[in-house]
Amino acid sequence: MAIKVVIVEDEQPAARRLKRMAEALQLNVVALLHSVDEAINWFANNPHPDLIFLDIQLSDGLSFELFEAIEIKSALIFTTAFDEYALKAFKLNSVDYLLKPIDEDELAFAIKQFQQKEHKQLEGLQFDIEQIKKLLTNPLDRKFKNRFTIKIGQRLKMIPIEEVVCFYSENKGTYLHTNQNRSYLIDGTLEQIEMLIDASKFFRVNRTFLVNIQAIKDIIAFTNNRLKLDIQYFDKETIIVSREKVKDFKDWLEK
Repeated sequence: MAIKVVIVEDEQPAARRLKRMAEALQLNVVALLHSVDEAINWFANNPHPDLIFLDIQLSDGLSFELFEAIEIKSALIFTTAFDEYALKAFKLNSVDYLLKPIDEDELAFAIKQFQQKEHKQLEGLQFDIEQIKKLLTNPLDRKFKNRFTIKIGQRLKMIPIEEVVCFYSENKGTYLHTNQNRSYLIDGTLEQIEMLIDASKFFRVNRTFLVNIQAIKDIIAFTNNRLKLDIQYFDKETIIVSREKVKDFKDWLEK
C-alpha cells in the first residue's frame, strides 16, 4: 500500500514540485496545505496520513502552532530553508528534515529512512517546541566544545578543536582527523558532534564529512554542480560538497 503523505508548504510552486517528486517515488499525496490555519482545519477533520512534509515558516506563522492545536500522530519531515546552524535545533530533537531546494536523491533517502522505521514506535514528534524555537531565534546563545578526549589504550589524549581538520563517519563509526594526519575514533554520531561545535568554523558538506574552514586548501568545480575540497593533512578520500549543500557552503565561506 502506498505511503499516504500530506505536504504543508506556503509556496505553491514548491508544494507542487514536491508533490511531483513524491508521486514519482510512488507516494500517495492526499493533500497540499498552504498555511497554519488551513493545516489545523484539515488535520482536525481528516484521517492523518503516514507522513507529513512540513515547512517551518508559513505565511501565517510557524508550523509549530499546528502541534499546539492538534495531536499529530503522523511521522514528520520538516522542509526548510533555514541555515545550517539553525538546523541543529532539529537534529538535537531527532527530527528529520530536508533542506530547500529539495534534492531528489535526498528525498528518496528520507523516504527510505522512514520505511525502515515505519513499523517501530515513531518518536519524531516527541520534541521540545520551546527549545527548538529558542535555538532558532537565539542561535548564538550556546557554548561550544573546545577539546575532545580520546582513549588510546589505557591513556587519554586531549585534542583541541583547533587541531581538528575534519570529522567523518566510516563503517558505522565516527572519527576526528587532526593536523598531525591522524584519525581517532570518537563517541557519538556525526549529527551529535555537529551539535557540539561552532558552525561558523565547521560545515557539514555531505552526510559523511564535517570540515574545518581553516583546513580547506582548495575548492574545485566538480560534476553535477558539486564542489571538490582539498583538505590539509587529509588524503584518505575525496571530499565532495553535495549538490544541495553548495549554495549554503558558499554562503558559509563568506560569513
